[in-house]
Amino acid sequence: MKGDLQDFQPESLSEEEGKRHDNDDDCGEIKTGVQLKHDKVVCQSKGFGVFGIFRGLVGSKSITREDVIPVLEKMKEHLISKNVAAEIAEKLCESVSLKLEGKVVGTFSGIASTVKSTLNDALVQLLLPRRRINILRDVLEAQKQHRPYVITFCGVNGVGKSTNLTKICFWLIENNFRVLIAACDTFRAGAVEQLRTHARHLNALHPPEKHGGLQMVQLYEKGYGKDAAGIAMEAINYARDGRLDIVLVDTAGRMQDNEPLMRALSKVYLNILRTLTFITSCYRLFSVDPCKSA
Repeated sequence: MKGDLQDFQPESLSEEEGKRHDNDDDCGEIKTGVQLKHDKVVCQSKGFGVFGIFRGLVGSKSITREDVIPVLEKMKEHLISKNVAAEIAEKLCESVSLKLEGKVVGTFSGIASTVKSTLNDALVQLLLPRRRINILRDVLEAQKQHRPYVITFCGVNGVGKSTNLTKICFWLIENNFRVLIAACDTFRAGAVEQLRTHARHLNALHPPEKHGGLQMVQLYEKGYGKDAAGIAMEAINYARDGRLDIVLVDTAGRMQDNEPLMRALSKVYLNILRTLTFITSCYRLFSVDPCKSA
């Protein structure tokens, strides 16, 4: 998984001290005594971001648990302040602690690289599915039980829920499954029209005459300002009665720290829990779990 962490600026030096160190070399050399202290100050002034809190661990001795604990406490506080769940922040800090203990890191760039790679590995492990998902197999299993397979798309604003819903819809009809799109974003202006346009284009790519007269994509919509959970349930019942294979539920974007909106999302989830097979979400790392908000 690629992508840098959002940096925060640690305490900066006074203007005079900053000018004094403008032309200094990188603080990545092994030095001792006064020079090492001097380098730590320069590292701080150059703004190494969140990794700057680890500058105190640079040296010629082995890093111990006692050395790491106060640094990781600062890191944990920073992560929680950025709306990362306390449990996740704890796991990330523990991963960094295990990686650093017993190591001798003589350069700041070395310790920053170690921390960054450890965080990347830990995040990949956290985001990996707990079970192997084979959507096509699960859809066929749902068909045997005479019920539609349901996928709900949720996440913060602007991450591409509706767009990716359409891409998955195209992949599903390429595999000869009939899809019902439930327009449960009843808040964002143009959300229903966007899905209507996508459905029209998908049906143009797979016209009924190529599929025995059956329409491959249908849109279930009730307009704006309606209860999203109710629309989702109606769409699932409609799909069951019409023998449609899959229901793709589009939801309104919301920030994970907005409790009222997360409670509304949990209502969508709980209302379709018995028929829900798979939910894709980007909330797992954050402090509000839509499944625990009810």
